[in-house]
Amino acid sequence: MISVQQDSQGFIRMKRHFPASASIAVIFDDGSQETFTGRRLNEIYDQALAAYRAGNNLDAKGFSRGPQKKMQQGIEFVPVSPGMAAG
Repeated sequence: MISVQQDSQGFIRMKRHFPASASIAVIFDDGSQETFTGRRLNEIYDQALAAYRAGNNLDAKGFSRGPQKKMQQGIEFVPVSPGMAAG
């Protein structure tokens, strides 16, 4: 089992997908704990990445079609809250 800790802003660190069959224990800032499947956390990550890309005018692959400038292509922190495991 993989264990991750939520930070005080409500995020967990997740640079890439977890294995779909993995069990991940998320320990929330308030001390409670919930077990997620890798598949569910990957869905949450994909939703957060899509929202980031839409908010920064990037296409589905993370590329900017506008004027060239240096821009972060992905995300590293994903917002989670109790009750999201059932999703």
